[in-house]
Amino acid sequence: MAKKKKVFAITDAPLALTRDQAARQKRYFISMMVRTACFVLTVILPSPYRWFALAGAVGLPYFAVVIANAGRETISRNNQIIEEKPLSLD
Repeated sequence: MAKKKKVFAITDAPLALTRDQAARQKRYFISMMVRTACFVLTVILPSPYRWFALAGAVGLPYFAVVIANAGRETISRNNQIIEEKPLSLD
């Protein structure tokens, strides 16, 4: 029995690595600019609102890193971790 060749479509190809890195750097930069604005607002705003801005400035780096790292995934939809093979009784 001849083994079937796997055919790949160009639409299934991932983004180029340079484009992916540039997009992640842009997301991280925007997140850090929001964090900088939160620090500035901590100094400017009156007391009750100051704490919300400070919480944003302190908590945002964690989320910025998680969002920036969400990019190229190593497991695609078509890959299966477990191969389905029939069990033989021999």
